[in-house]
Amino acid sequence: MLTFKVSLREVFVLIRSIRVLFFKNFGGKMKTGQTKFKYLQIASLIFFLFALIPDLVVSDPQQDGDPAILSIDRIFDSDEFSPQRFGPARWIDNGAGYTTLEKSDSPEGGRDIVRYDTKSGRRIILVSAQKLIPPGSSKPLQIANYNWSTDGNLLLIFTNTKRVWRQNSRGDYWVVNLKTWDLKKLGGRTKPSTLMFAKFSPDGKKVGYVRENNIYVESLSDQSITRITWDGSETIINGTFDWVYEEEFGLRDGFRWSPDSKNIAYWQLDAEGIGEFFLINTTDYLYPKLIPLQYPKVGTTNSAVRIGVASSAGGETTWMNIPGNSRNYYLARMDWADNSQELVIQHLNRLQNSNNVLLADVLTGDVRKIYTDKDEAWINVVDDLRWMNKGRQFTWVSERDGWRHAYLISRSGDSVKPITPGNYDMVSIQSIDEKKGWLYFIASPDNPTQRYLYRTKLNGKGNCYGTKRPPRWRPARHQRTWPRVVVGVAFGCR
Repeated sequence: MLTFKVSLREVFVLIRSIRVLFFKNFGGKMKTGQTKFKYLQIASLIFFLFALIPDLVVSDPQQDGDPAILSIDRIFDSDEFSPQRFGPARWIDNGAGYTTLEKSDSPEGGRDIVRYDTKSGRRIILVSAQKLIPPGSSKPLQIANYNWSTDGNLLLIFTNTKRVWRQNSRGDYWVVNLKTWDLKKLGGRTKPSTLMFAKFSPDGKKVGYVRENNIYVESLSDQSITRITWDGSETIINGTFDWVYEEEFGLRDGFRWSPDSKNIAYWQLDAEGIGEFFLINTTDYLYPKLIPLQYPKVGTTNSAVRIGVASSAGGETTWMNIPGNSRNYYLARMDWADNSQELVIQHLNRLQNSNNVLLADVLTGDVRKIYTDKDEAWINVVDDLRWMNKGRQFTWVSERDGWRHAYLISRSGDSVKPITPGNYDMVSIQSIDEKKGWLYFIASPDNPTQRYLYRTKLNGKGNCYGTKRPPRWRPARHQRTWPRVVVGVAFGCR
């Protein structure tokens, strides 16, 4: 058999040549004699191509020694062209170091958790892939994500993940004890890839997670499991969210541990009565399949939403008494208010042009409004709410003066002070040095394609920007280690 060795590029060029020839000659008016001759030319090319295809061999650049020749296998079935990635990274030891994932030398396919010293760049393997091989298996766990306990002695690994809506937020969780190297799977005898949003309690003694729209707490000492909610179903959603909350507010993880580890605050959604939108799956089956998706259109019924607090040991839930029709507002953010007695909640109207900051008493469920942010058109939720001064103040981001700026608001809401005044937009708060009185933030005053790191005094008296002359600046220092952490340019205020 005669075999032709060609590259993919040559095959594509041949097909393209036939296509160009066809449209060039038959796309316009032609004489009869020319048409007959051109038909014979193109018919011969098509016959030649189809006769040739069974004997075509796409050249292998590894065998031919030509790295310029691409193949389907090289592009899609190898890691040759995959970008080098960093992370997930986690700060440890109060910023003295950080951990990240790196390819392991052994076993094949595993990844080590590596620690880098922040100052020196010194690298050590903290958890080798060899330590992550479950009993009865020969392969290490494939780490999708991980988290450390507060004391750094326990490691929580997320693996065997499955997609929910847009992201892989469902999977299996394992706990590694770095003192004994015990490796334990959470969830008891539950089905694979059914746990969501597992996280250590602040005291490191328990792990909370969501499974099939209910919340559970598992003891790490004896792996006993306590069920926190009992009413989860297809329409009653505890500890996670429906399509709207993920789409509108980026919310997926729907429960929070109290700082003292005694309670869990969580969202509950009731999706009963929401209309269904049908997606059509034409790729996975021989015949198209309809997939129903609860999807409230404009003006139709939304999910009812409420926030409750339950003991991590189990028991009744105390619901927060938020006034109004819960199908016509959003509880877009919730967390503990720098203590274990109150929650801070961001309460948006359905038009999303008013954001009320609420403080809720977790024992009684009583709620009081301390601040309102409004806009005639649209208001954003705030992810830069950070408590300061032992819970007496919190940071806020608002466009109330026409520019996006950081503010410092008292717990009572009586005092609202700007931190970053000026005719420019602050992008986000990066860090707060409360001891020295600095706020670090990202801004792009002159060019929206460039972002810079600034700092200003927390009292709002620092002139970071707003004058014609640019502020004083100096390059931020970084170590030339790998993986390299590039900070960019840090600007100081006058």
